[in-house]
Amino acid sequence: MQVRHIVLLSLALVVAVVIGCGTTAAPTASTAPTVTAPDARYVLADEPADAKTVLAVRKDAKDGDEVTITGRIGGDVDPWVKGRASFLIVDPSLTACSERAGDSCETPWDFCCEDIGHLNQSKATIKIVDDKGDTVPTDAKQLLGVKELATVTIRGQAKRDEAGNLTVLAKGVYVKR
Repeated sequence: MQVRHIVLLSLALVVAVVIGCGTTAAPTASTAPTVTAPDARYVLADEPADAKTVLAVRKDAKDGDEVTITGRIGGDVDPWVKGRASFLIVDPSLTACSERAGDSCETPWDFCCEDIGHLNQSKATIKIVDDKGDTVPTDAKQLLGVKELATVTIRGQAKRDEAGNLTVLAKGVYVKR
């Protein structure tokens, strides 16, 4: 009787694995994510020539200063603020995990291969704002047509908190293509 139970359980396990490990269908036109064109109100046509790195702006910028900053989208597993035109950038001197020989990190834009202290000092938060100064209520990926590790240059106003963290209230973003 016990052998019969073991055989039935084994058979059930095999069936579950076979059913659960089936292939998934390729996305169709109706299920594939839609890519929208960048919103021209917030995208700079030309790359600003006076951009500074994240590290330089973090060092020099005071609250309220007009800045032009360049970096790469990333610094966290999810560098995006859902439903808002806000995201993290890191200093361009940092090396993404995917750019390191032999690394197979699934989220190379989180820069987890970097020293955490250095990474935290190399980040800035970007908030794309409208004419009233409010964060645009659209995902930045859609608004700008970008993804993780894209190099961007931002014109905006520096905001500093008590801890020295940097947020840039962006008026325009150039996306390096």
